[in-house]
Amino acid sequence: MACSCSAPTPKTPAPGFRRALWFALWVNLAMFLVEGVASLSSGSVSLMADAIDFFGDSANYILSLTVLSMGMLWRGRAAMVKGITMAVFGLVVWARALWVLEAGTTPEPLTMGSVGFLALMANVCVAVVLFKFREGDSDMRSVWLCSRNDAISNIAVMGAALGVFGTGTAWPDLVVAAIMGTLAITAGISVMRHAKKDITAARAETLAQNVSASPSHSH
Repeated sequence: MACSCSAPTPKTPAPGFRRALWFALWVNLAMFLVEGVASLSSGSVSLMADAIDFFGDSANYILSLTVLSMGMLWRGRAAMVKGITMAVFGLVVWARALWVLEAGTTPEPLTMGSVGFLALMANVCVAVVLFKFREGDSDMRSVWLCSRNDAISNIAVMGAALGVFGTGTAWPDLVVAAIMGTLAITAGISVMRHAKKDITAARAETLAQNVSASPSHSH
């Protein structure tokens, strides 16, 4: 499931939170590579969508680790880039799904299921590490919920693998991929809209501060 969680930006991170984010980052990057390769070898579009989701989560964690001390303008710009990337990746999933549909190829269900299960275990590990921060501020809670929700997408991929195995067709894989691709597009658009508001607000605040600090307003 494409995660639209915003990057956490707590002013005073709880003890161990940064270390937990680093763990989550490396796990997500590793699974992005594993699922990316597996999606190409198996021909599964839903695995590709899940790999992209891992990449998106990695971007979230990188963002959270790098912009803690930055102002709203730069956080907004970073979020805008993230939103655009999410939407583009969603379109890539749709394009890949349409290509597979046209080609009439059927993905390899064993690889889909086994890698989907590995991804589920990875997300469970991340969720366990982040579990103690679930009652922190809204940002910390969003990170934990993000990992929890990602597990649902892994289960969906495993379900798609079972469907492909049972029907001998690519339709279960394509349906799951289409849903995940659509979620990535809509989440990306939502992030871009929110980022645009943040950028506008930051620029307005900067302008107001400059005006108030100008010589004509200093007397």
